[in-house]
Amino acid sequence: MTDHTIGTRQEWQAARAELLGREKELTRMSDELARQRRELPWVPVDKPYTLQTAHGPKALAELLEGRSQLAVYHFMFGPSYQAGCPTCSSMADGFDGLMPHLRARDVTLICVSAAPIGKLLAYRERMGWRFTWASSSDSDFNADMGFSSTPEQVREWVTPMLGRLPPIASRNASETRTDVACYLTEGFGFSVFIRDGGAAGCPVTAAEPQGGVQR
Repeated sequence: MTDHTIGTRQEWQAARAELLGREKELTRMSDELARQRRELPWVPVDKPYTLQTAHGPKALAELLEGRSQLAVYHFMFGPSYQAGCPTCSSMADGFDGLMPHLRARDVTLICVSAAPIGKLLAYRERMGWRFTWASSSDSDFNADMGFSSTPEQVREWVTPMLGRLPPIASRNASETRTDVACYLTEGFGFSVFIRDGGAAGCPVTAAEPQGGVQR
């Protein structure tokens, strides 16, 4: 027998109306935060990043594939991982279907991870994905964007709070066949870049280079 509250239709409608008001307030707040995020200053990318892909090394500007915008999903797959983060994998399952819609809006979407390219391509084949996946293993790209740390940096803050971490951290670490500290060396989120002036060879510009959804 359920111990959930049971009420009348009228009680449900009253409670739902109160909750709806709070939901609308949250939506307005979210819209305002999104507006403020869009107004954050953009940051020129001066470092000549080169990432490893299935077709060899590519400069960041080359990964735009001739389009004006590059959306990078920082997929949690660190050097010590033996499989991709389950949470990121559930996100990536929908990326291939998004590609035609993004390309129609002059956007290229790729994934970038810190693991060697061989690991990434093997996992991509296992999962049946087709999107471009690049490795930052030979560059500072992921660290500079705020999505990768060293195991030593993570252990310094994670060791005192191991017993207070949410259960998903240890569960996902186990799924990727690494320990919690190594699992947490990686973060997830988006970085978005534009080609300055839209011309080939022009520098790439990014926004908010320290984590989060970047625009």
